[in-house]
This record gives sequence, structure tokens and C-alpha cells, in this order.
Amino acid sequence: MFEGKIAVVTGGANGIGKCIAEEFRKYGAKTAVIDKMPGDHFVGDLADKNVLEDFAKSVVERYGHVDYLINNALPLMRGIDACSYEEFQYALSVGVTAPFYLAKLFAPYFGQGGSIVNISSSRDRMSQPQTESYTAAKGGIAALTHALAVSLAGKVRVNSVSPGWIDTSFKSWEGPDAVQQPVHRVGNPLDIANMVLFLCSDKAGFITGENICIDGGMTRQMIYHGDHGWQLETE
Repeated sequence: MFEGKIAVVTGGANGIGKCIAEEFRKYGAKTAVIDKMPGDHFVGDLADKNVLEDFAKSVVERYGHVDYLINNALPLMRGIDACSYEEFQYALSVGVTAPFYLAKLFAPYFGQGGSIVNISSSRDRMSQPQTESYTAAKGGIAALTHALAVSLAGKVRVNSVSPGWIDTSFKSWEGPDAVQQPVHRVGNPLDIANMVLFLCSDKAGFITGENICIDGGMTRQMIYHGDHGWQLETE
């Protein structure tokens, strides 16, 4: 399916990003991974402009072009009580600025049928307390997606995926943690990787500017006090 294609994956050393990179390789693509974690890939901090430029240069020099850019790197999660100005800016740098700048750097080098897939989160539309830096970054990349889709129209398709609860260890959950979700299970990285590869394939050639939420239906499920024994206790 992806024989001879070049896929760039940020945050590709662990979790969802690692699974995405492995799936691309399984179907014939060559991958260029960047991550802060040491390993057999480009090591660097995505919040650093020089790192982004060096990484992009190394990919272009090695492969000559790119076909797919997967912006997956995880932003910092800090809440309003504890998050400093610098930490909030850092989260936005990793979660929004880096995807924008990599898209800009790679834009002249995308091959025909090129695709960008941004990994957002179901937190782009719902929140838990004390998650402001992460939620803002994920909301930002979701909006960046449709902006890029319009600006790059006719050249590169741009979509985003919003994962819900994804257990990156592939643990099989049972009981309320699983049953509370309409599909009756917790997600795993392959649930996201499969959609990313679909969005990069010719089968998704008429899809751009979309955000696809993969959360087992949780954001569609209304919950009220008293439902299924759930009780709200006020302090």
C-alpha cells in the first residue's frame, strides 16, 4: 500500500507514534522519526526551532521528498493551578507551533497524493479539571488542521484524529472502565494507527480538513446524575 513512500512521524519512539511508524513500515513505507527519547531516530526537542529545521533538512537530504507528515508528539499537561507561563508556552510550542512549522518546512517537498495527519485528542471538545496546557494545544492543532487544509488545497490533504482513552500498553480492560464506553472496551494504539494509514491512503482521497474522533463513542454519550448508578457528590 505504501511501498516507496516516506512517512515522517513526530513523537514516534513510544505509544501511538511508535505504532503508527511500525504500521507504515509494515506496509512498505520508509519512516523518519523524531523524539526526545534517545534511540535509533532523530533525537531532539520539538519546541526548539533549530531542531525542527535540522530535522527537516536531514529528511529532505536523505529522501528528497516526503509523502506523509504525522504530527503526534505529546504536549505537556499542566492545569491552571500549577502551570507556569513557560510551561504553557512549551505545551503550545510542541503541540501547535511545531506541527505548523514542520508543515511549512516540508510543504515544498510533498509528493503527489501527500497527506498530513495531526493527532489531536477528544479533549479538543471536552475537559477534566487541571488540563489547560494540554487541552489548549489539542484544540489548537484541531483548528490548525482545517486552516492548513484550505491553504494547502490541491497539494496536500490535511486531517486530524482525536483519540479518546487509548491504553498504549495494549492492556485489556474489564469492568466499568470498559463497559462505560459504548464499544465496551478501552482503545489501543492500533485503533489510531489504522485511521492514520487510511487517511494517508488513496481511499481517503476525498477527505480533507476533517477531525475524526476515535473514542469508543464516549463523547457522544450523555451522562446524568443517577444514570447507571453514577452519583455526583458535591463538596
